[in-house]
Amino acid sequence: MGRLTKVAMSGPEPNAAVLAELRALRDRVPRLTGALVASSDGLLIAHDLPPSVEPTGMAALSATQLSLSHRLATTAHGGGLHEVVVHGTGGHVVIYAAGWNSLTVLADPEVNVGRLHLESRPVARAIADHLTAQASESSKKPVNKHQLK
Repeated sequence: MGRLTKVAMSGPEPNAAVLAELRALRDRVPRLTGALVASSDGLLIAHDLPPSVEPTGMAALSATQLSLSHRLATTAHGGGLHEVVVHGTGGHVVIYAAGWNSLTVLADPEVNVGRLHLESRPVARAIADHLTAQASESSKKPVNKHQLK
C-alpha cells in the first residue's frame, strides 16, 4: 500500500501531537498500513488510514471491540485490558488501550508483530498523555457567560 500524503479528517480539528504520533509510528514500523485514535464511545479523534478504510466506522468498531474485550478480560481474570490482537487472513488489527481512548493499528500479514507491539505500546501511552493534557487544559479555560445563553 502506498503512503498517505494527506490525513483526512471529519469532525473537529485533530490534536496535532496525536497526528504526529500516528505518522511517526507508521514511519518506524514496516508493513504498518494505518492507524487511528478513537474515544471510548467510538468517536474518531484522529487517523492516518488508507483510503480503503472508512475512518468513522473503523473508530466505532475499534471502541466496540475494545469494550467487549475489556469485559471479557474482567470477567475471566478480574483485571484490566491492555490490547486486543486480531490476526486475519488479510493482516492484523491491534487495538491498544490509550487511557479512556484507543489506538488501533492495521498491518500487513507479514508485519513483525513483536516490533509492532514494541513501537505501538509507548505510542498508546503517549497519546493517552496528550489527550489527558488537552482535556485538562480545556477544563481550565474560563467560561464566557454570554456563550451559555
